[in-house]
Amino acid sequence: MKKLKNEAGLLKEAIRVGSRYFEARGAGQFEASDHVDMRVRAIYLLLVKDKVIQPLASHDENLQNMRHKLAIWIAKNLPEDHELLQ
Repeated sequence: MKKLKNEAGLLKEAIRVGSRYFEARGAGQFEASDHVDMRVRAIYLLLVKDKVIQPLASHDENLQNMRHKLAIWIAKNLPEDHELLQ
């Protein structure tokens, strides 16, 4: 899997946007003390369930790949002139 340019920043933005989507969808709320890995897994699973993103193959379903998938998702949904895509 090829690492994206500024993947850490993209992941942070994906978690921010994904958390808002998660709450707006009525799936629950994240607490400030919730671990990032739990947030990543919950957002990934909700986006797959809602068919917003394509699921990973079952043997590739791990946190590292979920993080990468969320970074790709947000990169495709940001405006072309967004600072994270420069």
